Amino acid sequence: MPTKTRISNRPDKAIYVIAGKDEFLANVECEKLLNQLLRPEQRAMGLFSAQPEEVTAAEIFDELRTLPLFSHKQVVLLKSADDFISANRPLLEKYFDNPSNCGTLVLTVHSWPKNKKLARKLSTVGRLITVGNLKGRQLPQYLITYANGKHGKVLSKLTAEVLVELVGDEPGRLCSELDKLAVFVGDEKTITLDHLEATIGHNRLFDAFAIIEAMMAGRTAQALERLRKTLAAQKDASYRLVGAFAFHFRRMFRAASLLERGDSTAEVASNVGVWRQQDVFFEQVRKMGLEKIGAVLEKLAETDHAIKTGQMRAEAAIEKLVLEHLMFC
Repeated sequence: MPTKTRISNRPDKAIYVIAGKDEFLANVECEKLLNQLLRPEQRAMGLFSAQPEEVTAAEIFDELRTLPLFSHKQVVLLKSADDFISANRPLLEKYFDNPSNCGTLVLTVHSWPKNKKLARKLSTVGRLITVGNLKGRQLPQYLITYANGKHGKVLSKLTAEVLVELVGDEPGRLCSELDKLAVFVGDEKTITLDHLEATIGHNRLFDAFAIIEAMMAGRTAQALERLRKTLAAQKDASYRLVGAFAFHFRRMFRAASLLERGDSTAEVASNVGVWRQQDVFFEQVRKMGLEKIGAVLEKLAETDHAIKTGQMRAEAAIEKLVLEHLMFC
């Protein structure tokens, strides 16, 4: 029977490919798709999920052509299937020409080259779901949507921004922290900065503020002592401190710009999200000024790059940053 005729009778596509470099985002799309293909009670019998390296192409095709009990279709899922596809490309090309009537194949891949035969065949028998990477500015809104959609929680833009600064730009880690926060707040509808401080923020953002305050006051020994205690107490503190420093000095830079424009401290505090210790914050801003704050931000960018590219150990890099920062105070 011709492929188009067979597929036209199907309620769903025969093959789905979810392509994206971020595994977490790809898995989110995969879960959405599975919910559309199978009802919850059908998952146990109607979903076959395997590690690509642990199955053969023949086993996959057999599963796709076998109608399970208590389900109107069989869904076969292979995640991170790039190597499997490369090893079985000719067999998959034949399957794409004549897919099963009772099975749906779902593949997640890091890349899906458009110039390959499989890509051209997929347009006839299936659907490509492309997952883009979230850029820095998109992450806070993504977290706001995620908190509401998955947990029914309200997350403010400022809280989302602080979370990104503390945890980093990996969507999976960010959402994992949000999952923990949702459990922590219980029946409360809003996840606040206080919740953030009580869970992940207290030992990072606020330790960073204490270090910065000591640096600004010229208390070098105290700043270094606090830094070393923080690094010793937390395994990944150096990475988080760079993010916390960057968050703080970016706010200072925005605040200095607005003050130069003539805005009042109350307007600036509201605009940049200074929620506590406002007197200390504005004292720091006025003491340094726009030019010096910009110089510190450049140093932070250099430090972050050195850590991520392996040019410096994270602990050494952050201590060097603290010592160098004293020149700007």
